[in-house]
Amino acid sequence: MRYFNYEKIAKQANIPATKLLRLSRRAREEFPDDEMLRELHLLRVCLAVRDGQLTIEDALNPEAAAA
Repeated sequence: MRYFNYEKIAKQANIPATKLLRLSRRAREEFPDDEMLRELHLLRVCLAVRDGQLTIEDALNPEAAAA
């Protein structure tokens, strides 16, 4: 079951499939038992990248963004 169409937003944000997969794996680590929360997190990240509030590099490496 899909809750959010984050793939569509990822395409609008020009996020390559390989990087979306990395984001998805990270979200699965953070939310292993809650598929809806995992998808919501992915949707919000994709929206932030699409809207210029976050770079995909910062999304994939949050430690660097915090420095």
